[in-house]
Amino acid sequence: MSTSTPEAVKKLLENMQTDLRSLSMECKKKFPPVKEAAESGIVKIKTIAARNTDILASLKENSSEVVQPFLMGCGTKEPKITQLCLAAVQRLMTHEVVSEAAAGNIINMLWQLMENGLEELKLLQTVLVLLTTNTVVHDEILSKAIVLCFRLHFTKDNITNNTAAATVRQVVTVVFERMVAEDERFKGIVEQPTPVQGNTNRRSVSTLRPSAKDAYMLFQDLCQLVNADAPYWLVGMTEMTRTFGLELLESVLNDFPGVFLQHQEFSFLLKERVCPLVIKLFSPNIKFRQGSSGAASPAPVEKPYFPICMRLLRVVSVLIKHFYSLLVTECEIFLSLLVKFLDGEKPQWLRAVAVESVHRLCVQPHLLRSFCQSYDMKQHSTKVFRDIVNALGSFIQSLFIIPNTGNPAATNAPAVGSGAQAAAQGGPGAGGQGGSLTTQAAFEYRGTWIPLMTVSVQGSAKATYLEMLDKVEPPSIPEGYAMSVAFSALLDLVRGITSMIERELAKEEEEVAVRREANPDQNAQAEPGAHLVWEEMVSACWCGLLAALSLLLDASTDETATESILKAELTMASLCGRLGLVTPRDAFITAICKASLPPHYALTVLSSNATNLNNKAYSIQGQSVQIISPSSESHQQVVAVGQPLTVQPQGTVVLTAKNIQCMRTLLNLAHCHGAVLGTSWQLVLATLQHLVWILGLKPGVGGALKPGRAVEGPSTVLTTAVMTDLPFISNILSRLFESSQYLDDVSLHHLINALCSLSLEAMEMAYGTNKEPSLFAVAKLLETGLVNMDRIEILWRPLTGHLLEKVCQHPNARMREWGAEAVTALIKAGLAYKHNPPLAQNQRLQLLLLNPLKELSNVLHADIRQKQLESVLQILQSQGDSLGPGWPLVLGVIGAIRNDQGESLIRTAFQCLQLVVTDFLPTMPCMCLQIVVDVAGSFGLQNQELNISLTSIGLLWNISDYFFQRGEAITQDLEREEAALQKQAQEKGEPLNRPFHPAPPFDCLWLCLYAKLGQLCVDPRPAVRKSAGQTMFSTIAAHGTLLQQSTWHIVVWKVLFHLLDCVRKSSTTADKEKIESGGGNILIHHSRDTAEKQWAETWVLTLAGVARIFNTRRYLLQQLGDFFKAWEVLLDHIQSAALSKNNEVSLAALKSFQEILQIGTPVKDSAMSTEALALAVMGVPPVLIDPLSASGPGRHLLRSDSMLERLTRYNGAELQAPPQGEESALEDAALWWSAWNTWYRTGTDSTRPPSGGTGTDRPSFVPSQPFLTALVQIVPALYQHIETGFSMEDLRKLGVILHGAVSIPISSDASPFILPSYTEAVLTSLQEAVLTALDVLQKAICVGPESLQVMYPAIFEQLLLFVEFSCKPPQYGKLETKHVANAKYNQAEWVALNYVPFAERSLEVVVDQYHKTACHKAVINEKVLQNIIKTLRMPLGLKYACPSESTWKLAVSSLLKVLSIGLPVARQHASSGMFETMWPELANAFEDFLFTKSTPPDNVSIQEFQKNEAIDVEVVQLISTEILPFANFIPKDFVGQIMTMLNKGSIHSQSSSFTEAEIDVRMREEFSKVCFETLLQFSFSNKVSTPQEGYISRMALSVLLKRSQDVLRRYVDDERLSGRCPLPRQQVTEIIFVLKAISTLMDSLKKTQPENVDGTTWAQVIALYPTLVECITCSSSEVSSALKEALGPFKDFMQPPVSRVQNGES
Repeated sequence: MSTSTPEAVKKLLENMQTDLRSLSMECKKKFPPVKEAAESGIVKIKTIAARNTDILASLKENSSEVVQPFLMGCGTKEPKITQLCLAAVQRLMTHEVVSEAAAGNIINMLWQLMENGLEELKLLQTVLVLLTTNTVVHDEILSKAIVLCFRLHFTKDNITNNTAAATVRQVVTVVFERMVAEDERFKGIVEQPTPVQGNTNRRSVSTLRPSAKDAYMLFQDLCQLVNADAPYWLVGMTEMTRTFGLELLESVLNDFPGVFLQHQEFSFLLKERVCPLVIKLFSPNIKFRQGSSGAASPAPVEKPYFPICMRLLRVVSVLIKHFYSLLVTECEIFLSLLVKFLDGEKPQWLRAVAVESVHRLCVQPHLLRSFCQSYDMKQHSTKVFRDIVNALGSFIQSLFIIPNTGNPAATNAPAVGSGAQAAAQGGPGAGGQGGSLTTQAAFEYRGTWIPLMTVSVQGSAKATYLEMLDKVEPPSIPEGYAMSVAFSALLDLVRGITSMIERELAKEEEEVAVRREANPDQNAQAEPGAHLVWEEMVSACWCGLLAALSLLLDASTDETATESILKAELTMASLCGRLGLVTPRDAFITAICKASLPPHYALTVLSSNATNLNNKAYSIQGQSVQIISPSSESHQQVVAVGQPLTVQPQGTVVLTAKNIQCMRTLLNLAHCHGAVLGTSWQLVLATLQHLVWILGLKPGVGGALKPGRAVEGPSTVLTTAVMTDLPFISNILSRLFESSQYLDDVSLHHLINALCSLSLEAMEMAYGTNKEPSLFAVAKLLETGLVNMDRIEILWRPLTGHLLEKVCQHPNARMREWGAEAVTALIKAGLAYKHNPPLAQNQRLQLLLLNPLKELSNVLHADIRQKQLESVLQILQSQGDSLGPGWPLVLGVIGAIRNDQGESLIRTAFQCLQLVVTDFLPTMPCMCLQIVVDVAGSFGLQNQELNISLTSIGLLWNISDYFFQRGEAITQDLEREEAALQKQAQEKGEPLNRPFHPAPPFDCLWLCLYAKLGQLCVDPRPAVRKSAGQTMFSTIAAHGTLLQQSTWHIVVWKVLFHLLDCVRKSSTTADKEKIESGGGNILIHHSRDTAEKQWAETWVLTLAGVARIFNTRRYLLQQLGDFFKAWEVLLDHIQSAALSKNNEVSLAALKSFQEILQIGTPVKDSAMSTEALALAVMGVPPVLIDPLSASGPGRHLLRSDSMLERLTRYNGAELQAPPQGEESALEDAALWWSAWNTWYRTGTDSTRPPSGGTGTDRPSFVPSQPFLTALVQIVPALYQHIETGFSMEDLRKLGVILHGAVSIPISSDASPFILPSYTEAVLTSLQEAVLTALDVLQKAICVGPESLQVMYPAIFEQLLLFVEFSCKPPQYGKLETKHVANAKYNQAEWVALNYVPFAERSLEVVVDQYHKTACHKAVINEKVLQNIIKTLRMPLGLKYACPSESTWKLAVSSLLKVLSIGLPVARQHASSGMFETMWPELANAFEDFLFTKSTPPDNVSIQEFQKNEAIDVEVVQLISTEILPFANFIPKDFVGQIMTMLNKGSIHSQSSSFTEAEIDVRMREEFSKVCFETLLQFSFSNKVSTPQEGYISRMALSVLLKRSQDVLRRYVDDERLSGRCPLPRQQVTEIIFVLKAISTLMDSLKKTQPENVDGTTWAQVIALYPTLVECITCSSSEVSSALKEALGPFKDFMQPPVSRVQNGES
């Protein structure tokens, strides 16, 4: 509640009155004056209250009077009264109603009470209330009040002393607060300071305002007091302590620095009084050396006094903190002193407080900066900042060096005494169980164990010993305290400096950025000044820091401490990096790296770096000492055992938890400060690589490292502690490289370079050993690339260059594999990344990305190529649609296959190709289609995997389909591209380089396809050839319509004929060796078991394919100028194939021949090439144009002049220009005649019998039946086209070939398939074909013009030749053939065909033909009939000796038919003499047949014999009907021959071999009878034209009768002689025959006109009678019955004929 409210005032008045009343009551008896004063006081108060409105103001005016009663009361020295009065006075003070005068009176009164030692605490309270509630007390009164408090401080009463001390402090503060308030009031008013006169020791205070003056006087006296001098202002001081004085000084300096900084007077005091005082007081500490004087001599030196020393350090801290700017020089001294206090010789407590002071400095980075600017950066100045840091370092190091226990001075620090030290050592080391006995954080180094305690919160220097103001004796310092403070100081120092500089750096960068935005043209730069300071600070402190931190890091056993140390090293490294201080940066990084690795780990990068440092920086003691090996280092927990990454395996190394912790820091460093690492990436990454290796982390997909098993040697052993850490570590490792995306380009290049050189090292190591290589660098290159895709261009070349040239070529498979993995993963990621602008619009980038893929093709290692191809497959699957200009590269990769690569590679590449063909043809630029064709072709040609070759041919087919379907689009695209290329070529002035150039681009695509297929058609593997051939011809057939006419020209000559040439060449040179099996266990059919046979199949296919194209595309091809030439070439190929010594090829060639001949003449376009037209007008038919160029190489077109002649014949006498319509006919004729010539040459060569040699030599080649059949079958088709010009000469040529063909035997192994079983009389197909051919000719002649009919005889001649085969099979050269009937198939090599059916069929044809043509002039003139008879004579003569019985029977029937037609013609032309020569032939034929020399076979049955006899009878009947009646037209000789023959037949001698039973049959009785009858009939014929003829017949008859007489006589005689013995069978037969002849004669005579019979004949007949009678006695019953028949007719002659008597002749 405020003291000025009406209620408060009212209350005050009431209280005062109450107080006065109480006072008067108390003093009533003893002190009446006081009572009176009190009562008058009550009146006074009432008066004031009544009169004034502002009661408080008037109270203050009258305060002296108001206070008076109370002062008097105090004077009584009565405790009760005094207390009451003091309370009342205090109440007045609190209401601020005390004036200056009153205040003076009060103070004086208090002084008296003090001197009397009364109410001391109340006094202090009153003083405090008086001074704090108002500002009325000044100058002497004030000083008196202060002295009063000081005096009370030094009483015997502790409570009073302490209260007084507190009051003094408060009062001092109040004085200075008043000054500050005064300054505030006068702030706006500028005063002219009075000039200072002279340089007096005591500055004039006249310039100061009242409160300031008080403060000045007070501070000055405090200094005097501490210095043990008399005070100037504080009069009445009796006693003073330095410690209290120092405390007061410190508090003033600390609480009111502004006063000293703003007022020169005060600044002067600082410089002139305080600093010298401090320096003076320090002197005992400086001079003192612990143990410097031996125990013997007394030490004259004043010993340091803990309370003073400690307070001095506090003052110094304040001075430095607040007044450094005023006291630069002085501070230099202070700081140097402070550094000295840290020396090892100083007492422990002194070092402890010094280190606390240093800590206080360390938490003030700005102050440290000032030191650096003021001292370190000035010439000839102490390097204070550096010294502080180094001192801290040395201090820490000295703590680890065990003090000399023998030194008595050491008792100052009992905590680190020998006993404690030993216990400390024994504690954690006992039992060697790590730190298990103590969980306390500590440092341990070379056996020294120092615990670590929490001394202050980070960033604040909370001191312990500097605050011990109550202690007089130095306290004992607990073990580890100094270390802990120093450690904190060190950390705070680093933290302070780094955060300050980084803040300022950030601010500066911001300003620069803002300035840049404002004027972007100017290159805004930061002022260099600030940078110099920062750099100097870092340069000054880094060595000391590094030394101390490294040592602590080595010694630390506590994770938190280690963490702090590492953080400090990390922030320093980062700061150095930012400031561009390379050496310190690398030094800190090296320290972290070394700490990460196992001790003594040989890592060249680090060791070389360390040596550099040692040369530059001073080395703190012990830095060069190696760390104790971990096995004895009890405080470290081993968490991993692994293998070092070195060339020679060196057993195992262990990693401790601390190593792992350091590793995490290292990761953190790289992760957060990668941008400033620059070249030290090398250090960081090398270390990480080794750690990763020891921990057994192996790279996985995308380069991330995952815990994996070590491949060899003792496996990596990891504890569970580290196992849980590993995922974290590998995660950070990955994040580290992910964060590379935030690095600037330069830093990124540093990172890449570091990784590359690391990779090179790893590769060096991996050479020549089969040890698992370190893949860290490669994996991380990959990761870095992947996260920096947005700026991949800047790092692509170094990245991929290294991977391609070095890693992928490495001999170590694992290394290579990862190189390839990295390259391919980068490419895939690069293509998949959404670039800006997109890849589709940035062709250069796309090609850049794809280029390494192509480069991989140059690597010879299969595993790399495998990887490459797998990635191509993936790229196709994911980015195939958007490859665009990258296609040539991708296709190049797919197509870069070689035969020395394995199957799996080729298979993978092929999968890619299949994918391309099935899915991506529409998306790629059309220019690439040709590459696709090439690539597919190269897969066809590889010889590793047959199935792939075959499938790739299928792909070519698919590609061709695609071309066909998308033809128009492709054509447009290609033409666009072609135009562009053409333009470029013109600009460069060079011709356009493209295969098949003049053809249009789309056609070129086709031609490339055909060319590829063409190459495949001559592949060494038969299956590939077959497939390629089929595909090629199918493609041309299916899609050929798309090609331009000019392109067809290329197809025919460059593709088809070229292919035919190659195939022909390969086939003719192919190996004839037998191939055992087709690889694996595949059996090869015998028809394909040599290369030659396999090539034969190819030749067949190719020829057939080309022929088919010529057939189907004939119309189109004829439009080409040189069709005739092409036709000739094709025919030449057909001919050479047909004449090849391979049945399959030759037969197929003829099939092709047939195919091209079955072509109807296409309707000719009316448009005709102008050139040909011009020539035609000149009268040259197109066929004859340029015969040389049109003919094949080395073969003249017209083999004879026959062609010219034919054309002449065809066109009339001379060559006239044919009308347009005829021209095509002429041209066609030329084609057909060309074909005929080919056929003729083929036929001649193939049917020509082998020459020379005996029959034993096996001929090299004998054409097969199917071949010959096909050859002959061509004739009818061909003939239709050439019949107009077909001449006799041609017919003769044809005949020779047909004859030759039929003559060729079959090889015995083929005969079962061609020959029917012998019993069936069937023609072979060849024979059928021959007859068909002749039939076609005959029919053509038949319907043809008269001129053709001259060819009839030739046809007869040919057929008759064939008829002869029935008895005399043809010979094929000198080849021995066995007749099929008696050849067991396996004995004879060659089997003659059964020609009988063929000959018989030919004969039938002859008869038939003759039937039709007997009357033709040519037939008559050429004596055809005679030839027929002549030919038939052979089978007729052989009769039973014929190979086949049917033959002679057919011959007879044919002869009969022919004669029945021919004889009338012959008679008709008897006069012309055309038939003269025929008659003897005919007579001979009859003779040979009827009286054959051959005997019938034994096994002929009677029925058969009778049938045969009937045939003989038929012949005789023909003679009797067709010849004898016309004897007058027939030459006499002939008739004579006939008669003789009949005569001979009429009594035929029997055959000797008949049995009894058959005898009557075998006698040919019927035949004899008919002969006889005919003879008789002819003899007695009354139509005898000339007497001579009659004479001949009569003579014949008499001979007959005479012979009969002889036979009978001889028989009778023999019968008598033989007695009982029967006569020989022969003789009996003969007699029977004669008897039968007689009976026949008798019959004839009976039938004949009597006048026709000569008288002598009768005489001879009758003369027989007696002889006959004599025979009656014979014993043979057969003879008897015949005799009976012979005698019977004689009854008709028993009387003489009547006519004789009537005629009267004798």
